[in-house]
Amino acid sequence: MTAAPVRLLLADDEHLIRGALAALLAMEDDLAVVAEAATGPEALAMARAHRPDVAVLDLQMPGADGVKVATALRAELPECRVMVVTSHGQPGHLKRALAAGVRGFVPKTVSARRLAEIIRTVHAGNRYVDPELAADAISAGDSPLTAREAEVLELASDGAPVAEIAERAGLSPGTVRNYLSSAVSKLGAENRHTAARTARERGWV
Repeated sequence: MTAAPVRLLLADDEHLIRGALAALLAMEDDLAVVAEAATGPEALAMARAHRPDVAVLDLQMPGADGVKVATALRAELPECRVMVVTSHGQPGHLKRALAAGVRGFVPKTVSARRLAEIIRTVHAGNRYVDPELAADAISAGDSPLTAREAEVLELASDGAPVAEIAERAGLSPGTVRNYLSSAVSKLGAENRHTAARTARERGWV
């Protein structure tokens, strides 16, 4: 009696990439793509409906990124192993992903055959992190920002005024200014916009 195939959820907002990946993985006898999604919220909905064995998530998706989806899945469907694929391998992203319980972290440049092997590794309960991404993360060091500073800086990254950031974060405008000032100082930036860009480039927000 053959074992049931590993049930996969694929989430990527680039439809061409997702479709090609689904077709390639479907050629593997022991893998089955049971659901696809284009956004973070859709990925969560599909995971709840289909209860996949492994969720393969794009890092950057509309609505919620792969790390936020992974955090929600760990709470709701702990039996589902989560992998993140990314074309933006900033060191901070890897650290956030590992903290969220992600079991695999790979660049989008990986071949479909290699990805299939990594899916099997993750499904078996092991962890796989691309060696080059891991080396970058180690050499980059940890983020100097507190969780609150990172949150406020992320809200500021689209150019929102202080009053709007305060409302979205549930803080007073004065507190928001203090957090932004501290973040700018820690990152050695000229202003909050430069600080937000620096933090995003390093994967700290």
